[in-house]
Amino acid sequence: MKNISFGKFFLLGAVLLGSCLLPAPVSAQIQQANLPYRLEPAFPSLNWNGWEPISDDGQIVPLRPISLIPCGDGSNRLFMMTQRGVIHVFPNKPDATETKVFLDVQDRVRYYDKENEEGLLGLAFHPDYAENGEFFVYYTTNSTPHTSIISRFRVSPDDPDKALADSEEEIFRLEQPFWNHNGGRITFGPDGYLYVGLGDGGKGNDPFNNAQNLGTLLGSILRIDVDSKSEGKGYGIPKDNPFVDQEGACPEIYAYGLRNVWGMEFDPETKKLWAADVGQNVWEEINIIEKGGNYGWNLREGFHIFAAKNKEPTEEANQKRDDLKLPVWEYHHDIGKSITGGFVYRGKKYPDLQGAYLYGDYVTGLVWALYYDEELEKVTSNKLLTRITLPLMAWGQDEQGELYLLCLSNQGKGVYQLVPVQK
Repeated sequence: MKNISFGKFFLLGAVLLGSCLLPAPVSAQIQQANLPYRLEPAFPSLNWNGWEPISDDGQIVPLRPISLIPCGDGSNRLFMMTQRGVIHVFPNKPDATETKVFLDVQDRVRYYDKENEEGLLGLAFHPDYAENGEFFVYYTTNSTPHTSIISRFRVSPDDPDKALADSEEEIFRLEQPFWNHNGGRITFGPDGYLYVGLGDGGKGNDPFNNAQNLGTLLGSILRIDVDSKSEGKGYGIPKDNPFVDQEGACPEIYAYGLRNVWGMEFDPETKKLWAADVGQNVWEEINIIEKGGNYGWNLREGFHIFAAKNKEPTEEANQKRDDLKLPVWEYHHDIGKSITGGFVYRGKKYPDLQGAYLYGDYVTGLVWALYYDEELEKVTSNKLLTRITLPLMAWGQDEQGELYLLCLSNQGKGVYQLVPVQK
């Protein structure tokens, strides 16, 4: 990345983002404004129980926060998951000083710095967690190379801040060809089913064409029922999944044609599923996921032909593929190179962000709010909020829907909040 001033960088982003919307450019209608915020630690005195910044052999061990969510039981506690295999719990108070270890599965999770897209990647609490104490995690197991697992765990009946590590019930297992593009985001939908975001299996160009193959789970978003079991599976298949009756198709698939979903959440108001898909050569994209939708990878990257795969000579020829779903937004690699998707904000702390989809870029640190008109089905504004100096790994939220930014940290200040810059 060249040394570009923040103002020039934002102007470049406005021009490129406005001009890249195809097939119907809307740059004249898109407001590319600056809505300035700064970052500050949300819990400045918080210590992560058991985490040490330096290993016994003197190596730096960064805090790698990957998920921050409530459990939905009305306690207002926050559960923060690290990629290395620990889930912390702590009270949602600015003066909180110490976490408790809710679950430690480092002995089962494979994480390696040079293959850092594996690890403990997904956490979701059952919609009836207050009654049944069940939650689910997605992780890379160290028992088999490049294999992802979804397991059910249960909380201790005697201590709400402690999960039972020996309660693990594996419900899903998937072998992956490479260490990268594991996806791993899991969330429960308003229908009570568990949605699972999977990458295409890794390497570059999707070499096995997984994302366009309904016969494999890779490159898809799955929809499964954790409260039942279909024959031969640790989970049930919802009868209204789009490919249940299609010969040769995996019945778990809800949508496909995705490269590496990184950030996937339902809007609690509209019930729509938003997903950020990490690009490869040129474009990062944001999608609203529809049942049965094909989101184009590896035929397209964003709105555009994926040249390494396709021989079609023009964008016009590519647009004839009307069976492919288009993203609602994309941005060029001159702006950022790895999208970190968030969620549609429905909290009260930031009125200016109400209804906006929040996202950022892991590489450049730019953070935006994307405003989408549900009736018109188009973006009306994309506002730059800030540029941060720490890698943005994920977004978090609490029971009130208030937002947090989760950043790689050598000092343990991994959970941040936005603060408006006074004009």
